Amino acid sequence: MVSPPDLDNRRSSILGVPLWGRAVVVVLVAVAFVSTWFLNAFLSESFTESTRNRAELRLVLYSGNIQSELQRNSVVPLLLARDPDLISALREANFATTSQRLIDLQSEIGAATIELLDNTGRVVAATDRNHLGKSRSADAAFVEARRSSDTAFLVQELESGGFGFSFARPVRQGSEVIGVVIVGADLTKFERSWAGFADAVALMDSSGRIILATEPRWRGRSLEEALALRDAPSAIARALRVTADWAQSPPDAFVRGEAVLQSEIRVPFRGWRLVSFTRYDSVRESVNAALALLLTGFALLLALVFYIVSRRAWSQSAVFQQESEELRALNARLQREIAARVRVQKDLAVAEQTLAQSSKLASLGEMSASVSHELNQPLAAMKTYLAGARLLLKSKRSEEALASFQRIDDLIDRMGAIARTLKSFARKGGEAFAPIDLRTCLADALTMMEPMLRDSRVLVVRTVPPNPVIIRGDTVRVEQVILNLVRNAVDATRGVNSPQIDIIISQGETAKLTVRDNGQGIENIDSLFEPFYTTKPAGMGVGLGLAISSGIVNDHGGRLTALNGPDGGAVFEVEFPREGVHRDAAE
Repeated sequence: MVSPPDLDNRRSSILGVPLWGRAVVVVLVAVAFVSTWFLNAFLSESFTESTRNRAELRLVLYSGNIQSELQRNSVVPLLLARDPDLISALREANFATTSQRLIDLQSEIGAATIELLDNTGRVVAATDRNHLGKSRSADAAFVEARRSSDTAFLVQELESGGFGFSFARPVRQGSEVIGVVIVGADLTKFERSWAGFADAVALMDSSGRIILATEPRWRGRSLEEALALRDAPSAIARALRVTADWAQSPPDAFVRGEAVLQSEIRVPFRGWRLVSFTRYDSVRESVNAALALLLTGFALLLALVFYIVSRRAWSQSAVFQQESEELRALNARLQREIAARVRVQKDLAVAEQTLAQSSKLASLGEMSASVSHELNQPLAAMKTYLAGARLLLKSKRSEEALASFQRIDDLIDRMGAIARTLKSFARKGGEAFAPIDLRTCLADALTMMEPMLRDSRVLVVRTVPPNPVIIRGDTVRVEQVILNLVRNAVDATRGVNSPQIDIIISQGETAKLTVRDNGQGIENIDSLFEPFYTTKPAGMGVGLGLAISSGIVNDHGGRLTALNGPDGGAVFEVEFPREGVHRDAAE
């Protein structure tokens, strides 16, 4: 007769797993389920917040780009409305060269379109010559500009389905309105850039109407109407949506049937708002990766339990022993694969973060350093002219004040040209060269640097020939080279008791410009023209001036050299081919 304990042991042996083993398995499964549930909730919230923060940061950048574009275009009508040439053209009804002038201004300021309307609303000059002669007397831009004494901003729906953005300002002669300037701003270019970084982005005006969007069918609708425009989901899509809703927090919205996270900020311009929608894919991928690691750990624990249980059967069957050995080998291989994958993922994440940070810092540093380095002198000259104009206006010498404003306008044109020449470091320029006098370039450059030279108390000795020194080149770029060399000479003479700079222009087979100072000289001539090489203290320079200057001189077929003077100090020599003398570009 079999006793109850023997019967229980036999039943346990028949099932292959003892009672304590089954209890451990049940506990592990329960713990795995609870841990997975809570970890999923915690990680989903954490990664969702991280994704939301990144989306909001992108929106801040997008908002800054929009605001910068609008501010840049809003200044143009004010400047054009005060332009003496445009006022004279409207007064005399002579528009032979006005359209070409507007086209030249468009290439410098980057506006989408520029139109000049006479007092009747007829287009008399435009960057798009197809619009010449058209009547815009009924257009909102013309009507609003005549009513307003300031620049009017308008958003108009186009026949193509998008929206146009323009600034309009009346052109006055005294108190009489003689015309209207309309400048179009191209904001649709942001839609193309947004599409590469977010699933959907929309810009709304103060009334809630979408005026820019990566989804074309959203334009002109409210946000609620736009989100309601989606295709009917299939059965599989509905099942996936139910599963997603169960596995994570309810999404903010659905775009193209996909659950998305909504982020919104205010654009500091007429109550506009910017909204982006980011899919939860990245969140789910990160959460699933963590859950996979957790479940793998519990799988290993379960494997360990089964391994211990299987040892009880080794003595009973060689088959059980073989299965146990295969299970151990499988567990070991799985552990190695998991460890290798974790290491690879960590290394990849570190590499991606390092590369992204390096790229951002390099781009930001090059852009900010180049612009600030090349535009400081025109800005200083503009400040001087503004101060002089203020004094002239106080003295009621308006004609002389207008001359100062004209010089400021010329400096603005010069700054635009300088910004274009910053690209010469990376590519050859395609400017149209013309015969210029090197002496005039030197005089204009020193005029711009007059405040800096006066403050630094440097004695500048100029030696120039009485006859013109004609070369073929671009006046702005040649002056830029002279500005860089003289500015470096001023910096090199800081701390010298009697600072002096000698500037010599001579001509023979070539036209030569020599800039010599009595500073400390050059320590490392071999690295002098390399980008970002500088001997100045932190905050005084980034090492781009000589590299850019060398590129400009090479574009002119000349050569820029540097050496230490026999009596101390540095000597920079610039050679240009003279006009009419044919020679190959210097190496």
